[in-house]
Amino acid sequence: MLEDAPNFLFIFSIFGSTAQGMGKSLDNVYKHQSLAYKYFLYFITVGLIVFFFPKGGKFKYEFQKGKPWQYENLYAPIDFSIKKTDEEIAEEQQSLRESKIDYYTFNADVVAETKAKTEEHLRRLFTTNLYSGSEQRRLLRTAGEVIDSVYALGIFEELPASNTILLLNNNAARLLGANSFTDVQRAKQKVSSILSDTNGRIKSALERPIQRELKPNAFFDRALTERALEEELSKISFTRGEVSEGRLIIAKGEVVEAENFKMLNSLKDEYESELWRGNNYYFILLGYTILVALVLIMLFLFLKRYRKEIFQNNNKVTFIFVNILLMVLATTLMVKNNENYVFVVPLCILPLVLKNFFDARLGLFVHVLTVLILGFVVPNSFEYIFLQTIAGIVTILTASELYKRANLFISVGQITLIYIIGYFAFHAIHEGNLENIEWILFGIFVLNGLLTLFAQPLIYIYEKIFGLVSDVSLLELSDTNSKLLKELSDKAPGTFHHSLQVANLAEAAANEIGANAMLVRVGALYHDIGKMNNPTFFTENQITNVNPHDDLPSKESAKIIIDHVIEGIEIARKNNLPDRIIDFIRTHHGTTLVFYFFKKQQELEENVDEGDFRYPGPIPFSKETAILMMADAVEAASKSLKDPTFMIIDEFVDKIVKGQMKANQFLNANITLREIEMVKKVLKHKLTNIYHLRVEYPE
Repeated sequence: MLEDAPNFLFIFSIFGSTAQGMGKSLDNVYKHQSLAYKYFLYFITVGLIVFFFPKGGKFKYEFQKGKPWQYENLYAPIDFSIKKTDEEIAEEQQSLRESKIDYYTFNADVVAETKAKTEEHLRRLFTTNLYSGSEQRRLLRTAGEVIDSVYALGIFEELPASNTILLLNNNAARLLGANSFTDVQRAKQKVSSILSDTNGRIKSALERPIQRELKPNAFFDRALTERALEEELSKISFTRGEVSEGRLIIAKGEVVEAENFKMLNSLKDEYESELWRGNNYYFILLGYTILVALVLIMLFLFLKRYRKEIFQNNNKVTFIFVNILLMVLATTLMVKNNENYVFVVPLCILPLVLKNFFDARLGLFVHVLTVLILGFVVPNSFEYIFLQTIAGIVTILTASELYKRANLFISVGQITLIYIIGYFAFHAIHEGNLENIEWILFGIFVLNGLLTLFAQPLIYIYEKIFGLVSDVSLLELSDTNSKLLKELSDKAPGTFHHSLQVANLAEAAANEIGANAMLVRVGALYHDIGKMNNPTFFTENQITNVNPHDDLPSKESAKIIIDHVIEGIEIARKNNLPDRIIDFIRTHHGTTLVFYFFKKQQELEENVDEGDFRYPGPIPFSKETAILMMADAVEAASKSLKDPTFMIIDEFVDKIVKGQMKANQFLNANITLREIEMVKKVLKHKLTNIYHLRVEYPE
């Protein structure tokens, strides 16, 4: 057994080394999983955008009607047809509809039925023996001739609206003009006219019976008429001639006008056709993939260099990419269905939303990158990129404080105006005048503006899906009449008043250094909600001289004080407060000591475990949370000042903030020493105002 011991130890050491190596590998996996997710998101986004793109090539020449051709002489690379414009095709179709001939069918059974009933009436008349045999035969013959004559061109139920129709009888079509149309009333008059040339005895015997039996026998055949029209419409040619390979289409410097503009458009359509491109489709796909990949790399580089806190947050990165995908999807679907309405897509929602959740610079940068991507697929890409970029800039410059409803309407109105002015300018450049303006585009721009107003409910939806916080939500949370703050006011009025004071101090400091003032104010209002569970254990809520801590050991007192952070987090989660607000509750004491009880315990024993008297943290990790820590400590400690003066307040604020810095509480916060000095200056100024200090005049 002892001899086997070295072998056993060797195997055990190998196993231990292997386990240690696996542990390090797992650590590396977990360490890099965030980066791996970004790679996954990047490739998925590139793939989806390229998938949304139209399946075809991109014409390598940019041209606009009314502007000179800037390239070398262009010769037809292939044989192709000159396509008619949609307006020309629609005009031809309308012309055919207006000149179409209606089809009517002739019902011979009605004629036979009229003859039979008339003959039946005459035979009853013959039983009176008033007519001889020859007269009877003459009456029957005359009645048949009159009926045939009246029905020869058909009797219509309603006179046709067209001047010309085709009457079908026994599979033979007969063209009739307006003078040939007869209805029942006219047929009766015709019967009287024909019988007026006979003797009175025959007329009196036949006129009334024949007129009484007359019925329409020519009826409008809608199905046949529509079928004939569709057949004619199908014969319309969509081209107006051929261009042979090698023919000069346009020379360098020549103005793009009506005829060569049509040829260029026809060549462009032919060039971009997937069928014409054939196997080159895969190279087109590769080209699109490279260009889109480059654009999205620029976004990642921007985030990593200038927005590290966003780059490190996969939730926020996903949010940005989802918004880009939605805009690309909406625009490409519109281009595929009807490219004339591409400006219906409210692209300015993108910078609106991103500015609301992040900042203006990021919103504009993402908007410009998205517009560049869409420039690959939209018609008149230069116009589109120019208008959308200008509209995005206007959005960023005008859209502020979206929680004020009027601001959004004003911003949308200015965006719509920019679209309209831009369209006027481009139309004047292309046409050289203001004639032939497409007024429907004004309706499209107005519709774009109305859809942009959907940014408000969209922001609310994004908040729920991605757990983000907008200014609108912050405004709602800052309402001191909200349920949670009302409860804090009732249970711990001193803490509530302290929170209001801290909110005012922190907001002023945030405004001074350019931090998110609304966010830090809301964080300050809720940072001490955990004190509601044991309000009398905190001095600001003690209304008598009885202090419950006098009867408790220092460790237990410290635990009650420290636990208000944990309990505050639990209350916040129970009331569905956003994580960004909970961050203020979690970090407002950082990892500082409950100094009073720590010193008190040191008086009782020598070796005191600091862990029992230290807040769990974490330390502040943003400008806003750092500001709150300073404002909270300064406001709370200022209650102990007696007869404060300018000098006392100045030294007092410096001492508290210096202590926090010495305790390394701001290491993770992206706040500079200069900004800390600015915050201190604001806190001193505000405390001076709170204590109403005046200059002391000599007596």
